[in-house]
Amino acid sequence: MNKYRILVLGASYGSLLGIKLALAEHDVDLVCLPEEVELINKEGAIVRLPIRDKDKVIELRSKECTGSLSAIGPSNVDISSYDLIALAMQEPQYGADEIATLLKEIGLSKKPCMSIMNMPPLPYLGRIKELNTSQLDGAYTKPEVWKYFDSNCMTLCSPDPQAFRPPDENINVLQVGLPTNFKAAKFELDEQTQILRDLQSDIEKIKYDLDGEKIDLPVKLKVHDSIFVPLAKWSMLLSGNYRCVKEENAVAIKDAVHSDLKHSEEIYNWVGSLAKELGAIQSDQVPFDKYAKAAESLIRPSSAARALFSGAKNIERVDRLIKLIAIQMGQDTNLIDPIIEQVDRRLEINRGS
Repeated sequence: MNKYRILVLGASYGSLLGIKLALAEHDVDLVCLPEEVELINKEGAIVRLPIRDKDKVIELRSKECTGSLSAIGPSNVDISSYDLIALAMQEPQYGADEIATLLKEIGLSKKPCMSIMNMPPLPYLGRIKELNTSQLDGAYTKPEVWKYFDSNCMTLCSPDPQAFRPPDENINVLQVGLPTNFKAAKFELDEQTQILRDLQSDIEKIKYDLDGEKIDLPVKLKVHDSIFVPLAKWSMLLSGNYRCVKEENAVAIKDAVHSDLKHSEEIYNWVGSLAKELGAIQSDQVPFDKYAKAAESLIRPSSAARALFSGAKNIERVDRLIKLIAIQMGQDTNLIDPIIEQVDRRLEINRGS
């Protein structure tokens, strides 16, 4: 097998992908905050993963992996030593000075870069021929940080697995709530896509010893030829995640979806039809019934809603991005406008404006 070195920006969500790669015998560095660097390098990253058919939750520890997982500060990164870079921070975090400087270096290096944000980077959207990305800046916190990237070297991986840091645990612990797969689109260049296919194959081969039985682990990496497959997440975000934001509080994704299932389906399908207008086909999408069933287990508010009600002044605005794309495509946005207005209102409160 080819052994790869992978840089992951973001230690929270990034530790899930990172630990799967380390289990598959690759070497991973997580870019994170100083207190995270200290704790992860001392005790390792810990990921709690539900094994549904065994009705158990197992604990994966990076210190026990065949490959390595380490933490590093953004100013200590040597980009030339990595084969692949994964972007696993929230979009507003890339505007921070130290991260923006690193992002510029990554872009200029032309190393293959895979985003696992809900918010697709502007260079990725540049691969969609129907879009004029210059009209989408308004959805991004600092759109200028993406200008150094070659679209050919950027791909998107849908962060479908749901994970969170338990509030009463150390910051090196991640709890997976919904153990679904990472779905990545191929790169434009075959040699870069081959790295993803190698990683997919190596993750598939992982066997975990559970009470003397060798089992497969959930949360795989799946590589797709269609660049529209990761956009299936957009329907879920608009019908679920952003609708967790109510006037006075945040509700669970389950409640946002199932309190009015018919309306949720209407929003879900409207966003799906927008993706199809951009070039997606039906098989790129996830059927609403499958999503609605998965949402039954999502008993916490979305990370965006939790951030807003914790006072965040910026969050990922996929809702606003979809509105700007719809306007560009000549679509009426009345169906999603109330969702966007609710998020805008909470941000105005947090910003004191």
